[in-house]
Amino acid sequence: MQVIVCENYDKMSREAAAVVANQLKKTPNSVLGLATGSTPVGMYEQLIRMCADGEISFAETVTYNLDEYYPLSPDHVQSYRFFMNRNLFDKVDINKANTHIPNGLAKDPDEEGDRYDKAVEAAGFIDLQVLGVGQNGHIGFNEPEEELYEGTHLTSLTQDTINANSRFFMKTSDVPTRAITMGMGSILKAKKILVLASGKNKHFVVSKMLSGRITTAVPATLLQTHRDVILICDKAAYEG
Repeated sequence: MQVIVCENYDKMSREAAAVVANQLKKTPNSVLGLATGSTPVGMYEQLIRMCADGEISFAETVTYNLDEYYPLSPDHVQSYRFFMNRNLFDKVDINKANTHIPNGLAKDPDEEGDRYDKAVEAAGFIDLQVLGVGQNGHIGFNEPEEELYEGTHLTSLTQDTINANSRFFMKTSDVPTRAITMGMGSILKAKKILVLASGKNKHFVVSKMLSGRITTAVPATLLQTHRDVILICDKAAYEG
């Protein structure tokens, strides 16, 4: 695992954007795996600027997002489809037909998970997967458990995750308690993984990711098994 420690969140975001930009310059028709949450927003802002300046283009890019709240419609202001449109897709030259997010209204979540994994496989798998990490070590919505799912699936969110995500809602009781998420196996099939972590509250997870030990109690530690991972974090997340 390559580790890049930056002075602050802004520098971390620029470093992360440079990794994504290099991928697009090298392979314009790349398949990107994208994440939501507050951590990648700065990176998306940098990519929007680079696209506007003509440094990069998303015209040939295909994207697959990690997860979506369930049950939530794509036009709901707290859906991850709405988040991605507002924070990236509406502001770059991407063909939205090439952007994919799990269906938060799927009648059969198991069938939706299988469909999503097959679509990623048919696309040639993810070339570069962007990840944030939860305070409890979750990746996507793969929460700490004794056993983890390999493929995309419906999962229940822990109270810790619900509490952490409540800042995006009017009140905690508004936060969905379930989501459809890529499984750890789906994530680890990506050819390259870019992990972002910012703030002192992520120090525990960062230290576990660099511990040389693996446990499903901290799903992010499984990233140590992947052959090509870049961790970009700020000093607060690295030093605690």
